[in-house]
Amino acid sequence: MVDKIPILKMGKFLLLSIQVDMHDQLAMDLQEDLTHQIVLHRSKGVLIDISSLDIVDSFIGRMLSHIAHVSRILDAKIIVVGMQPAVAITLVELGLSLDGIATALNVEKGMRRLEQMVEDDLSLELESGEDRDFSAEAGD
Repeated sequence: MVDKIPILKMGKFLLLSIQVDMHDQLAMDLQEDLTHQIVLHRSKGVLIDISSLDIVDSFIGRMLSHIAHVSRILDAKIIVVGMQPAVAITLVELGLSLDGIATALNVEKGMRRLEQMVEDDLSLELESGEDRDFSAEAGD
């Protein structure tokens, strides 16, 4: 049995590939590990590859959704890639929506989309002046 799912750092992004059947404890550990890594590396995006998952139960579906929402709160964009048709059907049948979670067919398309999402977000911040440095003005 697998104790942890590896989380790889790729530039400003984190990549994790779920290659094993998830059990409840593994999903909870993944959530904790991922949030820690997002904060540690100040990651701007997370790509989750679920192409190896053949089935997803309601708990795992909720955990994926929860992981995505926590990541967004920590200012990291998230994209789920490689969802098998059976997994998508199961999520719909269970009434689990992945609201606000971007998806892509594969890792390559997912990385391109994640980069675009982060660039778009940065452009909006620059336009609105959110990242302005007021420290120089504080002395005036």
